[in-house]
Amino acid sequence: MREIRIVFMGTPEFAVPSLKILNESNYKVVAVVTAPDKPAGRGLKVKSSPVKEEAEKHSIPVLQPEKLKDPQFLEELRSFNANLFVVVAFRMLPEVVWAMPEYGTFNLHASLLPAYRGAAPINWAIINGEKETGVTTFFLQHEIDTGDIIMQEKEKIYVEDNAETLYDRLKLKGAELVLKTVSAISNNSVNTQKQAPAENTPLAPKIFRDTCKINWDQNSFEVVNFIRGLSPYPGAWTELDGKTCKIFRASIANISSAEKPENADYLTDNKSYLYFFTKNGALSIEEIQPQGKKRMLIDEFLRGNKLCLFQQ
Repeated sequence: MREIRIVFMGTPEFAVPSLKILNESNYKVVAVVTAPDKPAGRGLKVKSSPVKEEAEKHSIPVLQPEKLKDPQFLEELRSFNANLFVVVAFRMLPEVVWAMPEYGTFNLHASLLPAYRGAAPINWAIINGEKETGVTTFFLQHEIDTGDIIMQEKEKIYVEDNAETLYDRLKLKGAELVLKTVSAISNNSVNTQKQAPAENTPLAPKIFRDTCKINWDQNSFEVVNFIRGLSPYPGAWTELDGKTCKIFRASIANISSAEKPENADYLTDNKSYLYFFTKNGALSIEEIQPQGKKRMLIDEFLRGNKLCLFQQ
């Protein structure tokens, strides 16, 4: 069995279970690399990343470089004499970093590669109506998310899932896969496989504000998936009486597009329901957040917001 000395690289909450499981399994994590502290919240109080907070619980040295090619950072990274780098939810690494350790650098990705290469695989899998996704570990190489696959585990996507619930399951499943991968590398029993050609596989590009605008010209099923895939963050949004509102939860309404009033985008009694019309029917909005206000259930929203168009 090889002696493994790990540098762990990650920043958000998604990476914490992977770091935690390595520590609990008595693998030697000699250092952690994470994003620099930055101001957050209304008071702009300087906040550490979740991975840094976890590392400090175990007195693991933490590196927070602004630039990954900085000579001082590279020298310090080498000084830990790590022979394996583990990357979970971190930025793209330059070759001078990922080629450094003897046993390579592997990444955990929240999809079944080569499908959903990119920054937002969990969101896009739900948006596209997938019934299944998973997690993959693979060795890094030059092109992003293209390296040789080490291991994969599948995960079902349920109709009630949103991005948050799937994220929570995948971060735990991913941690287990990270542990299995490190164990295989330690035992020198890794059997990698090349990724299949990805010409016809869906991608998972970064999501921007404009990406999140709801297209009501899609069918009801597509719009529900779009809302689920962006809930709770960053949140699908639409315009309602000239104001921007985020929609966190909606279901297909039992009405047809034939019931749509002329020139109307929505239908409401201003008490208990708000229906938005789609290409082939309508959605019942269940949870909403008006701009500048809190997230609320639809009846609470309607009590405080009388809309221009309503059904008597």
